[in-house]
Amino acid sequence: MRKFGRKKGPRKLFVQGLASNLIMREKITTTTARAKEIRPVVEKMVTMARKGDLASFRNLMKKLPKKSAEKLYYDIAPKYKSRKGGYLRITKTGKLRKRDASEQSVIEFV
Repeated sequence: MRKFGRKKGPRKLFVQGLASNLIMREKITTTTARAKEIRPVVEKMVTMARKGDLASFRNLMKKLPKKSAEKLYYDIAPKYKSRKGGYLRITKTGKLRKRDASEQSVIEFV
């Protein structure tokens, strides 16, 4: 598990914020470490949203802001009804961030 220089609570909120941004924009550019960290989190959320029942929607509402949870539940999850898994793709851009030279990647829905 990557710690990103944060304690448990702030790190959890940080990952939830990244997940929410990915869901709202459907494609974000971030560091490779961050992309690898949010991939399993978002894929589990998509699997939960695919069930399509009220309990799964309420669980999404616990983990995400309302707009993100609604977009995932109503717009994104129905696209993946027939797919077994692997909803996200991480593509390394080959560019380095200027200030700290960390490797950049694009994470997007397939």
